Amino acid sequence: MEKVKSLLEETIDQQFRQMIISNPRRKGGNTKVKIRPVLIKGTMFYQEEQYRDHQVFHNNIPWAQKKILINRIIEYMQEFKQLEWKTQQEQFTVLVNRRQQASIKRRQQTETQSEGMEYAHNRKKKYILQEGSPIDFLVELGVMSKEGNVIKTRYDKFRQINRFLEFIDDVEEHFPKNHQLTIIDFGCGKSYLTFAIYYYLHILKKYDVRIIGLDLKQEVIRNCTKLAQKLGYEHLEFLHGDIAEYEGVVKADLVVTLHACDTATDYALAKAVKWNAGVILSVPCCQHELNRQMYAEVLEPMFRYGLIKERAAALFTDALRAELLEQQGYQVQILEFIDMEHTPKNILLRAVQKKSRQSQIPAKMQRQENGIERYRKCRDFLGADPTLEKLLR
Repeated sequence: MEKVKSLLEETIDQQFRQMIISNPRRKGGNTKVKIRPVLIKGTMFYQEEQYRDHQVFHNNIPWAQKKILINRIIEYMQEFKQLEWKTQQEQFTVLVNRRQQASIKRRQQTETQSEGMEYAHNRKKKYILQEGSPIDFLVELGVMSKEGNVIKTRYDKFRQINRFLEFIDDVEEHFPKNHQLTIIDFGCGKSYLTFAIYYYLHILKKYDVRIIGLDLKQEVIRNCTKLAQKLGYEHLEFLHGDIAEYEGVVKADLVVTLHACDTATDYALAKAVKWNAGVILSVPCCQHELNRQMYAEVLEPMFRYGLIKERAAALFTDALRAELLEQQGYQVQILEFIDMEHTPKNILLRAVQKKSRQSQIPAKMQRQENGIERYRKCRDFLGADPTLEKLLR
């Protein structure tokens, strides 16, 4: 490991780009660690991203504390078998066996990055939908000019659309390619993201898709229908209706529910489970139900303040929703949709249906029982009676 440490000291410098530490030796800890340089408010850091239990934890180490970073990397190699990192000119791979003996591969980068590389928080992000060339639906929705420039006052919307498409891109491997994809967008509103899904999956990725946007506002549905027809977006339809009552499909590949208020999110999630949806993307909104129900004497110092209770209720609601989806056979992550500076409603639930294996059934049943017990304890402690649980019974 001394050779590895020496190599790290040599190569983690101004040209360092990214490191991935992977292939854990045992279950239960971090599944992966990423390290990259970031510029935050004018100060350089090494940022760690620790992936554990469907969550991501961040830790920033000041740029000047390179030795601390290297010592942490060496410690990580006690629990991981593989280490890869890149500089502007080279790429390195280290494999570590049980005896902590390391084999090192060092090779030139096939593509080098120019001098003065830009760092994470300070660089111009490479979006899925690029500025510079007009994109028809963005022009029609007033996000882009006819020349392909993002309207200055709509840049937050442009960024939000691209962030959402990154989530779609992350789960694309779970979409079947042997049949038409059925996608439901509950509470589609003005349908920026509905059009974005169509454009990305059908026009860019060439999937055969049928996308349905559902909303309670008739005027919105009329306008979206006209735009879909104007753009020639076939198999993209918009319907007026209530989430709880919609029965237009029997199977869905992707269900999206963004900012459906309070228990409307629960009805959308329950529908998605009923339709055996492969992927669910949900950004909940206005979680009032638990705020009215929950009481725990030990938490009274928190709950006596309305604002704190409201925020706690929203977090508890989404955590319980995630647990219930896990019990239905989904792997659930709770992720940040967009930065808090843009909206406080920034939590996204991403649920991907697990592929069960016959040999894993006993272990799977045990995990499910543990999850049910964990859920019940939390629910009973709060005195809650969540709508989603009742809908899934």
